Amino acid sequence: MKRFIQLLLTPGIRAARKAQILTTLLMAMALGACASNQTDKTLYDDLGGQPTIDRIADEFIVEIAYDDRVFPRFADSNVQRFREKIIEHFCMIANGPCVYTGDSMVQTHAGMNISEAEFNAVVEDLIAAMDTVGVDIGTQNRLLARLATLRPQIVGI
Repeated sequence: MKRFIQLLLTPGIRAARKAQILTTLLMAMALGACASNQTDKTLYDDLGGQPTIDRIADEFIVEIAYDDRVFPRFADSNVQRFREKIIEHFCMIANGPCVYTGDSMVQTHAGMNISEAEFNAVVEDLIAAMDTVGVDIGTQNRLLARLATLRPQIVGI
């Protein structure tokens, strides 16, 4: 930055060049400020915080309930507990203020031998829930990317 200021103060530099350097410097500073503000925002914030995560969970449960491909896997589940834990999990994985207090993914899914098709169907249900709630595709993809890392702890165990 010191070099830019020296160039601006140099008598031999034309006014147009000074303006170009000054504009570049100001744009770099402005973009730097924008970038630092962006990094402070979490996926939790981009999702819309707790109210939106709650709505996603509610819509997700509805999607599963109407999905014949996977509903039999959930038929005997405690829906209230499932809702509480899925909210905690989504909140935590999105860098929200929540702590996940449920069982590990391996503990939860061990012995179920969930197929790739069933896993994909549940992902489709989650996408439909996020669409219903109005979560933009970029934010959906960020959440799905984080959840995708759990696949080995769910499928085929």
